[in-house]
Amino acid sequence: MSAEATTDERASILLVDDMEDNLIALEAVLGSLNEPLVRARSGEEAMKALLRQQFALVLLDVRMPGMDGFETAANIKRLDQTKDVPIIFLTGAEDDSGYAFRGYATGAADYLTKPFDPWVLRAKVSVFLDLHRKNQQLERLLAQQQADEGEVSMRLAKLEEQLTGENPPDLLTLRAQVRELRQLVSGRRDN
Repeated sequence: MSAEATTDERASILLVDDMEDNLIALEAVLGSLNEPLVRARSGEEAMKALLRQQFALVLLDVRMPGMDGFETAANIKRLDQTKDVPIIFLTGAEDDSGYAFRGYATGAADYLTKPFDPWVLRAKVSVFLDLHRKNQQLERLLAQQQADEGEVSMRLAKLEEQLTGENPPDLLTLRAQVRELRQLVSGRRDN
């Protein structure tokens, strides 16, 4: 998708790290994507942010004081409104190799060690942003389809009522109504 995404296509990214330098580095790497970047300095702050707004993706540090990344991820995946938000874990290279397994087991979509390659991180984030936009597009199409189906049902019920009434419509009126219904149905299929 182009960098000039429309306002409702913009996808916020939640950056969760207790270290200011790491947040600055993430902002520098991801700033060129032209998407809103929201900071959280703890798992608790991250949860509050996730409850306030929708995010396309969470970049989550594993080691933080208080609620660590694993606990934060478990809480994210536990809530209905946030369970589908993908999480990319970020951790130091010296961390235990079991962290990656634990991260995936907690629901992470990906796992990167620091220092990370900025190009790789930007590419991975771009893929998740595209997936987020495609999901939004599918939701809009589904809503439109449901609205169209409701319109067709309403018109069919009205037509049936006219046909069973005391004064059924003349043949020309009936043909026009059927033609309108056919256009509505075929127009929905063309979208």
